[in-house]
Parts: sequence; C-alpha cells; structure tokens
Amino acid sequence: MEKIKLGYALTGSFCTLDKSIKEMSRLVSQEYDVLPIMSENAYTVSTRFGKAHDIVTRIENITQKSVIHTVSGAEPIGPRGMCDILLVAPCTGNTLSKIALGITDTPVTMAVKSQLRIGAPVVLCVASNDALGASAENVGRLLNRKNVYFVPFSQDDPFKKPNSLVAHFDLIPQSLAKALKGQQLQPIFAS
Repeated sequence: MEKIKLGYALTGSFCTLDKSIKEMSRLVSQEYDVLPIMSENAYTVSTRFGKAHDIVTRIENITQKSVIHTVSGAEPIGPRGMCDILLVAPCTGNTLSKIALGITDTPVTMAVKSQLRIGAPVVLCVASNDALGASAENVGRLLNRKNVYFVPFSQDDPFKKPNSLVAHFDLIPQSLAKALKGQQLQPIFAS
C-alpha cells in the first residue's frame, strides 16, 4: 500500500514545536510519507525551547528529507502533486491570518496557497495567544473556506490567557483522516 504524502509545515509557536515533532515522528511510523516545511522563524530562530539547528536536524532525521524553508521551494508543492494533504502544526495566529487573507510571503503560506489552488486539503493545528482576540475573525473565515480543516482546539489557560487557543496535537491523525475524506473532525471545540 502506498503511503499518504503529507506536507508537514511548522511555524514559530516555539513552545509547541516539541509536541508537534513528536506527532510528526508518530505519523512517519504510520502510513505517512512526510515532507517537512518550516517558516523562516521556525527554521532560524533559537529560543529557550531549543536551538534552531538542533530542531531542523531532528526533523530531517525523522523524515529523511531536507526541510523546505524558502518561498520558492514551497511554490511547486501543489502543481507538482508533492502532497496529498498539508498540515500546519503549529499554526500561529500570524500564519493563520495570512492564510485567511491570501498573503503568501513565507514558505508555509506559499505551501498552503499551492495546495489549495489544486483543491487539496489543508489542516491547521492552531497554537495562538490571540486566536479568540485579533485573529478570531480569521479563524471564522477559515472555518468557512473550502478544503481547510482544523485540528480540534480549546482554550489552554482561560483565566490567564483568555484569548489563547491550542489544538489537541494528539488528534492530528484523526483530523488528517477526516480531511482526506473532505470532513471536519468534530467537535471542533474539544475539552
């Protein structure tokens, strides 16, 4: 049986990168052939959550592929049929808003545009401190966008960060399976 070609894009929600990479590893061990894609920030910025070089090396070791980290590298993803489905995990509020507004100035937003223009599914795994604030209207826009699906999410700290949403990364496999059938995994607001 042929593996599902999964574009796996990561953006700069640095506190969730480890969780995302663990899910990436799990998907590679299952039925997915993973193509890694990273935003410029995720690819180059070192933080208290890890050194950029170490994170990139870890991803390339898991996938056995070089990370796509330029806009020009991401542009052919759709036209060349490089992915059956694209996942953005984590998807920051910044990236989510750019996707909603059609801004394609990063490798990840270009990968999403490239995928959507051929009618292929895109799954967003939100991790944003402003998803219920400044980015809320863009969450709404994307909930109604054809071929865009969400990993179910919830407020991660409703009292200290009332506008923050984080997806349930452990639901990525089920979200991908549903999106491949043109369906949204429910309930979208998970507990």
